[in-house]
Formats: sequence, structure tokens, C-alpha cells
Amino acid sequence: MKPLITLLNEELSKNIQNLHMPDTLKQSMIYSLEAGGKRIRPLLIFATLDAFGMDGTYGLPVAISVEMIHTYSLIHDDLPSMDNDDLRRGKPTNHKVFGEAMAILAGDGLLTYSFQLLSEIPSSVLPCEKKIVLIRELAKASGPEGMVGGQVADLEGENQQLSIHQLQKIHANKTGKLLTFCVKAGAILADADQETTEKLEQFAYHIGLAFQIQDDILDIEGEPEKIGKQTGSDKNKNKSTYPSLLTLNGAKEKLNGHVTEAKRLLAELPLHTKKLEMITDLIGSRDH
Repeated sequence: MKPLITLLNEELSKNIQNLHMPDTLKQSMIYSLEAGGKRIRPLLIFATLDAFGMDGTYGLPVAISVEMIHTYSLIHDDLPSMDNDDLRRGKPTNHKVFGEAMAILAGDGLLTYSFQLLSEIPSSVLPCEKKIVLIRELAKASGPEGMVGGQVADLEGENQQLSIHQLQKIHANKTGKLLTFCVKAGAILADADQETTEKLEQFAYHIGLAFQIQDDILDIEGEPEKIGKQTGSDKNKNKSTYPSLLTLNGAKEKLNGHVTEAKRLLAELPLHTKKLEMITDLIGSRDH
């Protein structure tokens, strides 16, 4: 049996290769999907299923859909009208290779196809009722009430002195909602009860904020070779960050607080949460 991440990477490319579309669009979509990355979001789906004693392959179609949405968001984030980044994971960003118009369309293609992919899961594998719930929850997490809304608030917050509360709200949407969906998706697939699902969502909220705080810390003291892009971009864009509002040491304390709280919530669950705990540690200590 191949590792789940190997299966995920193979299926990501295979799904796009099998589509009938202009070749340049196909190349552009695959270019960013194959750029690598930590695959934290799929890992969260697999780890949540494991906590319920279920085979992670059951969550593979959902994990593929989420990674496509995440990849689309990175392509659009890097555009000149957004973060204007030249590098992503050590490689030229999509628009630097394929042009701005093609990068926008590649992102659009990944976003829309992710929902087509979910809808086409056979009913014998995933009942229609669950598919509808997953599609709805993924749309909410990635749309105007989630990631897209958070991105807008992040853009509008540039050149402003935000409060910690405002910053947390931005990142709970921009980064946290999609991470929370992954944990919730695992719970939905596992037929978890409401109390367990809500506690898992609380756990996901804390790892979402921890993820963003570590991003802010790495933008100051990370190594560009490991991160795959230049550091210091937040300061250059005059963005409010956890280190700028709390100091670097204060941001690290905040990070540790969210990691600790996430682990406390896991400890209260009657589940096998070892893999979720490992991901929590990875989020809090990653160097890229």
C-alpha cells in the first residue's frame, strides 16, 4: 500500500491530466499542483479519520479537492495585484512562468474543478447527503465567509495598525477556515456526533492561528532557502503581524499558547489522536 501522500500527489496530477482542456491551461494547473508543499490540509483529513479508526483512503477525494482549492489560492495570492511574489516553494510563481492571465485562469480552473470532483464521488462510496454537506462546508470555508473574505480583510489591513483581535479574525478566516474544514470533513466522513465535531473544530481553530503565527515568525527569522521565497515581505508591505504587535518573543509565546490549547482539546477526546498531535507539533515547529 502506497503512503497516502504519495497517492494524493499521483491522483492530483492524474485528475488534471485526464481532463479535456487547452494544453497550456493543463500545464499551468499541474505546474502549481506539483510544486510540492507540506500538504497539511490533506494530512489533517487523513489524521482525523485515523483518530476514528478509519482508513485515510476514504478521505482521498476530499483531500484532493481541498488541495486544489489551496493551490488556487496560492496562485492568486502571488499575482502582482495581490502579494506580487516571484517565488513559491523555491520555484518561479505561476504567473512568472505562464503569464498573469493564464495564472488567473489556472486558479479558476482548480477552484471550480475541485467541486466537480467532490460531486462525482460515487454514491456507493459517499452518500449524496454527505456529499452535499461537504460541498456546502467547503464552499463556506473557502468563499466570502471564509478564506476569500479573510484575504480581502488582509489586503485592506495593509498600512494600518490592527489590533490583535482584528488580526486573529483575519487569519481565522484566511488560513483557519480551510484547516477547520479538513478536520470537520474527517468528522463528517466518520459520522462523529455533534459534541465531538465541535471539540475538533475548536482544536482546528487553535492550530489555524498557530499556523499563521509561525508564518509571521518565519517571515522574520526563517531561511529563504528553506521557505522557498524571500523573507521580510510583511514588513515591506507594512502589514500588521503577530511579531509587530506582540514582539517576536510575544508572538512565540502566543504560538505556544495555541499549540498547548490545541493539544489540551485533543486530550479530552475519546479518540486515537496521536497523528493529530504530531501535525500540531509540526505546525508549531516547522521551518518552512
